[in-house]
Amino acid sequence: MKQGICGMLAACLTAGVLLGASPVRAEDMGEPTQAQATLPKENLTIASANGRHVFSVELAKTPRQQQVGEMFRTTLPADNGMLFLWATPQQSDMWMENTLVPLDIVFIGTDHRIQAIAENAVPRSLAHISSHGPVGATLELAGGVTAKLGITVGDKVEAPSLEKKS
Repeated sequence: MKQGICGMLAACLTAGVLLGASPVRAEDMGEPTQAQATLPKENLTIASANGRHVFSVELAKTPRQQQVGEMFRTTLPADNGMLFLWATPQQSDMWMENTLVPLDIVFIGTDHRIQAIAENAVPRSLAHISSHGPVGATLELAGGVTAKLGITVGDKVEAPSLEKKS
């Protein structure tokens, strides 16, 4: 579903071998077959012209958490989401393989402002959805939420994890 999985996993495996990191388990390398357990959460706020919108977001930090993302989940409440924290600013290429609900994909620049939004990404689609340039994080929200709340490019995103990266 997510970010150049094959290349990202290969790079992580190579980095793990070169840096002496913990070995990657075999079950962490295969294609996901079920939803992942709920990840640690934090509150994230988007300040828009229509007010401040607070979401409870899961934090996808590891390559495996990012690979699985929202795959196989059958619901996503309008006030929830998933925040993908990239180790360094990078182009974010997402897709919806095995994702069963529509999503709004929000690309967050290193200045913590929304750089781009892909609304209502189509479930199970293999089409790539790109940030079209480097971003510090990517946020997935329930499909249609950004339009409903008036969230737009340029809005400020606030979250403890984003502040730690600054």
